[in-house]
Amino acid sequence: MLLLVLNPGSSSLKYQLRRIGTSEAKPGILLERAVNSPQEGTLDPVFLGNAFDVVDAAIQDVTGGTSPDAIGLRVVHGGDRFSSPIRVTPDVIGTIEEFGEFAPLHNAASMACMRAAATRWPRTPQVAVFDTAFHRTIPDHASRYAIPEELHTKYGIRRYGFHGISVEIVCRDAAAFLEVPVGSLNAVVAHLGNGASVTAVREGRSVDTSMGMTPLEGLVMGTRSGDLDPSIITLLQRRAFGPDEVDELLNHRAGLLGLAGSADMRVIQDAARHGDPRAILASDMAAYRLAKYIAAYNMVVGGAAALALTGGIGEHSSRFRTQVISLLEPLGLFIDEHRNYSGETGIRIISTDASAFPVLVVPSDEERAIAEATAAVVLSDGSADRSLNEA
Repeated sequence: MLLLVLNPGSSSLKYQLRRIGTSEAKPGILLERAVNSPQEGTLDPVFLGNAFDVVDAAIQDVTGGTSPDAIGLRVVHGGDRFSSPIRVTPDVIGTIEEFGEFAPLHNAASMACMRAAATRWPRTPQVAVFDTAFHRTIPDHASRYAIPEELHTKYGIRRYGFHGISVEIVCRDAAAFLEVPVGSLNAVVAHLGNGASVTAVREGRSVDTSMGMTPLEGLVMGTRSGDLDPSIITLLQRRAFGPDEVDELLNHRAGLLGLAGSADMRVIQDAARHGDPRAILASDMAAYRLAKYIAAYNMVVGGAAALALTGGIGEHSSRFRTQVISLLEPLGLFIDEHRNYSGETGIRIISTDASAFPVLVVPSDEERAIAEATAAVVLSDGSADRSLNEA
C-alpha cells in the first residue's frame, strides 16, 4: 500500500510517501520533504494548490505515475469526539471545525489540507489521526479544571493534551527496546521541541499530561509561556490588551523567545555557554520547569520504569539533557556524559547503570505512526474503495 502522510503546520506542509505491506512492521520511506508558505498564517487554498502540484510531481517522479492508495493527516485537536483515527468524511471535517477555537491555526490548516487533497486526489480515502486521542484515557481527576460544572459541560473546558501521536509511538519503541509489553510500561515521556510537553504513562496509557485545553499550558516552550497565574491575563486585559492580543502574546512572543530573544534552543545553549545572562535564565527556567513535571509524573505513574526524551531538543541537545537530569538526582537519575555526548543515533540509554531507572533518548516518528494508523483504518473498513467526495 502506498501512503501519503501529510503533517500541516500553520505555514508549512510536511509530507512523506511511505510504502507498507500488510505484514510489514514498519512502512518504508520513499519520499520526505516540506513545502513552506511565503507568509505566516493558516494554509490558504492557493498555497495548498501550488504545494500539491509539488507533492504530486514528487510522487510521480518516485513512483513512475502511481497515485497514493490512502492519505493520512495529522490533526492537532480532536476534542472529546475522537479517541482513535477515523476516515475523513464531511461530517468529520465539520466536527474538527468545532474544535478549531482550541487550536485555531492547526485545525484550520488540517481542514484546508483535507479539502485540497480531496480535490487533487478525488478517489483516494483520507484518514485523520489526532494528537489528542492518546490522552482520552486521562481520568477526570487529572483532566478536569476546578471550575463550575456548567462551564465544563457547556464549553468543553478540560485538559485534552497534545503530542499524543509522538508519545504513543515513543512508548511502543521504548517498550520494545526495554523488552517489556507496552501494556505494562510505566514511563514519563517528554516531547521537547518548539512545542513541548510531558506525559505520564501508566500501563501504556496516558494518565496525565502537561498541556491542557490548548497547547499553551505546561512547560516553557519556544514561543509559548507555559504555566502562569491566570490573573496575569486579567491584569493585561485591564491594561487595554484585547483577547486576541493576549493570545498572540502568550502563544507567539513568550517562552524562550520572550526570555532570551530566540526560540531556538541551539542558539540559546550557545549563548549560555558564552555567558549571556538572558540565555542562561531561559535555559535554567526551561530545565527547572521540565524537571518539576518529570518528578511529579514519576509519582503519578507509581514509579517510572523509564524516562524517555524525544523531539528535536530531547533528541539533539546534549547540554540541555545534562541540565535537566542533574536536577533529577534526588530521583536517583544520573547522566552518563560519555553516552550523552556520544553522537549515536537511534534509541539509546544516556543515564548511568547505577540510575534508579534508565533515561532514554527515543527518536519520534510521527509520520510512521500516522502511516500505520491510516493503513489499519483503510484495511479494516474497506475505505480504499471510497473517497471523501463519495462519503
